[in-house]
Amino acid sequence: MSDMMRAIEISKPGGPEALRLCERPIPSPGAEQILIEVDHAGVNRPDALQRAGSYAPPPGASDLPGLEASGRVSAIGPGVTRWAVGDAVCALLPGGGYAEHVVTHQDHALPVPEGLSMAQAAAVPETFFTVWSNVFMRAGLRAGQRFLVHGGSSGIGTTAIQLAHVLGARVFATAGTAEKCAACESLGAEHAINYRDADFVDAMKEVGGADVILDMVGGDYLPRNIKALADDGHLQQIAFLQGPKVELNFAQLMVRRLTISGSTLRPQSDGAKAAIAQELREKVWPLLAAGRVAPVMDQTFALEKAADAHARMESSAHIGKIVLKVR
Repeated sequence: MSDMMRAIEISKPGGPEALRLCERPIPSPGAEQILIEVDHAGVNRPDALQRAGSYAPPPGASDLPGLEASGRVSAIGPGVTRWAVGDAVCALLPGGGYAEHVVTHQDHALPVPEGLSMAQAAAVPETFFTVWSNVFMRAGLRAGQRFLVHGGSSGIGTTAIQLAHVLGARVFATAGTAEKCAACESLGAEHAINYRDADFVDAMKEVGGADVILDMVGGDYLPRNIKALADDGHLQQIAFLQGPKVELNFAQLMVRRLTISGSTLRPQSDGAKAAIAQELREKVWPLLAAGRVAPVMDQTFALEKAADAHARMESSAHIGKIVLKVR
């Protein structure tokens, strides 16, 4: 086997055109790491932020984009006990997924869920790790509670709607077109609010307010989210597509006993990610195997068309996940 692989690198900070096909040495797995021969790789908003120069990889991670992939284990490093060469896996990655081979910690890989294709499996890790850790582990969403997710037709949104619905929450979502709202409702949202012609604050007040809100918009959504929460509600922030700075009346947090928290997945410790993976395997993988939840697939692009994949994602025309076919 050649010691080189095809990969997509970021030639310079910029738009989708900054992504270019290149050859790189195949990485070697270190202690407790596995080498994956990549079949498909997921495309996510953090990849675009990294391409634009505003989301640097953590120390020691590959400079190549790509935070999730599916494939087969092709080599194992010292201390690996969970996997053997040939195992089919999908994995959360520290980076490097836009390539024919990638390394990751053994505890951040999971078996390809029963019944899912490799393309579908590549669309699972980043969004399911993010949604599970934020909505359920941090915000503590429970059956019967009212849950609002912004960007309901995104990869994160479609995942959050399904998981919250199947676990018994009342789900509400925002989206920007009638088609996207219909998609959200088909996945289990009780009501999808078209933010172009309706106010989600009013909509949530009509049902008693949201017990949990998952937001990646930020900007002027932040004070509006506070208004949309029920007393004792929890706002979970995972991104700031419209910016992180806004004037906010924090007195409402005390008077109404509100909680605001946030997290981002990539910089977390290996142990923290392993804990999320273990919960997913126990509580969510059976739902995937039973077909009760599934990644919503938008389009698949060839590896060398990664720029086109990014252009589609940034157009916000997609519903669900975009993946790259590597092999």
